[in-house]
Amino acid sequence: MQAIKGLDGWRHLKLGSVDSTNTQAMKLGMDGDPGKLWITATEQLGGKARRGRSWVSKPGNMYASLLLVDVAEPQNISTLPLVVSLALHRAISGFLPEPEKLRIKWPNDLLFDGKKISGILLEGATDKSRRLLSVIGCGVNCRHFPDNPIYPATSFAEEGIDIPPEDLFGALSIELASALEQWCGGTRFSPIREAWLKRATGLGGVVVARFPDHEITGEFQDMDAQGRLVIKDADGQIHAIAAADIFFGDQGLSGHKSV
Repeated sequence: MQAIKGLDGWRHLKLGSVDSTNTQAMKLGMDGDPGKLWITATEQLGGKARRGRSWVSKPGNMYASLLLVDVAEPQNISTLPLVVSLALHRAISGFLPEPEKLRIKWPNDLLFDGKKISGILLEGATDKSRRLLSVIGCGVNCRHFPDNPIYPATSFAEEGIDIPPEDLFGALSIELASALEQWCGGTRFSPIREAWLKRATGLGGVVVARFPDHEITGEFQDMDAQGRLVIKDADGQIHAIAAADIFFGDQGLSGHKSV
């Protein structure tokens, strides 16, 4: 374990093959680690995505998880995913010849030219000392991507862009530390929200929010102060979505289910 240069109090644990960086970070948190700890790995043997889905984790991509302890009051944690996606967008943009192709898909996926390039998974727990543990996992497709025709994905290598995962992690550690300071435990979400919306995909267009037993179709109008997706349906009713599978345009209207 080593200190991260230029970031006072932040540490980095670099590993090889692990089950998942999130699992390792949560274990250390439960064992009393003080937080501000990044864990990276060469590959994950049991990488995790939302709703228990797996994440392609071959060597060559970036796999990084951050352990934070009592980073915010529980009522403010809901906006943390937006902070992370904004920081990751800023980190990746510095490597791109055409950064305008990189967009954020609510709440925290990143798309490159409309195809998924990264995913973020946040997990929380309370340890025996009643500390609130937040683990933020970031996976970026630097060289590999899943073959998923339902939701198109890509890698930077596929797009002809070379981004070494170690360099990307260095940029992310700086950008996320800065964004967390700006966020101030969720008490200053407004500037994060404004910056996020400028990078959002699908704003003003047709969006489908898909739930296990129903779906809502309408116009993606906004993201509110709690980080919820705001949709106006055909009847003029406003819906504030806290969690759902989100699809835009023709993809959302095709009837496919996400994986």
